[in-house]
Amino acid sequence: MRRLVRALGAATVIVLAGTAGAAGTTGAAGAAWAADPAADGFTIEDERITESSGLAASRAHPGVYWTHNDSDDGPYVYAIDGRTGETVATVTLAGITPRDVEAVSVGPDGDVYVGDIGDNFGGRWPEVWIYRFAEPERLADQAVEATRHTVRYADGPRDAESLAVHPVTGRVYIVSKHRDGGALYAGPEKLPASGAATFTRVADIGLWATDAAFSPDGTRLAVRGYFGGTMYAWEDGRPRELGRLTVPVQRQGESVTFTPDGRTLLYGTEGERSPVRPMPLTEEQLPESAREEEPGRAGGDETGEGAGDEAGDRKPDTAGDDATGDGDGGGEGSTLGFVLALGAGAALLLALRRSKRRGGGSS
Repeated sequence: MRRLVRALGAATVIVLAGTAGAAGTTGAAGAAWAADPAADGFTIEDERITESSGLAASRAHPGVYWTHNDSDDGPYVYAIDGRTGETVATVTLAGITPRDVEAVSVGPDGDVYVGDIGDNFGGRWPEVWIYRFAEPERLADQAVEATRHTVRYADGPRDAESLAVHPVTGRVYIVSKHRDGGALYAGPEKLPASGAATFTRVADIGLWATDAAFSPDGTRLAVRGYFGGTMYAWEDGRPRELGRLTVPVQRQGESVTFTPDGRTLLYGTEGERSPVRPMPLTEEQLPESAREEEPGRAGGDETGEGAGDEAGDRKPDTAGDDATGDGDGGGEGSTLGFVLALGAGAALLLALRRSKRRGGGSS
């Protein structure tokens, strides 16, 4: 019987340890996630939003995310409550007739930038547009005046679905979309009030990009595609590749943004009641400000064990391009917990059989 008790105790410790290590939303990590109400993801409930193509965290309204439909919807931008997934405001861009809206970003000036930059003909349109309006102080259905900026590329027209405004410099960047990989284009330091803004190629992006986003501190650039993504360190106005992103399997992956604390990427997709899935970041992919704030870093070096304990609690779901599920958070944790539970059950069964063979053993 003592062996059975010891096996039971060991199995309990294994299961509890596995659960704590795999959950990813408990302990210190859970406290960090709680800082943003959307860190667990949400579902866009508005039946009007069936082709959500862009996503951006509001600067003026914590917990609110801006999105919009693809083409054929009209000049509308929607403010979504990250707690409930409900629309809390519909903003109409007065005097705007959009063609193919694909991206949204919020700049350090407090303005929302909407990218009418899609070109399904692969470069037919000689110019595209960016619409800019100030984030409303009060979230309610309203019409706003938007500035329309004309965009041209220095090396000719192209298709694009990714627009990101740097949160420190305010410079606007576009990532072109191409099956064999696109490129990062930088706009002028400031978009001109009149005339065309010329965007210049500054780096290759080896991805069929559908969206991009800067981290809140501006030290990371995330670029996603339909089936994958890449994280870049942002250094002197240029990207340095850090590695592959964990991207959830989605119906048609279209958007990405950082939560305001920089610790989590939120991935959106098209479709009715489309889910926005969270993927927490760890180690080098964390923005610099988030890495500096990690409590576990005090006991370790830049790459090592002090950070590893904290990062381990926040290990992301690895259900990326190769996964067969829907990419919802916690795929790896739940699998690990299941394996550990099976192992614990086997240990208990073995101990019980041995105990019966010995006639119950000593008490």
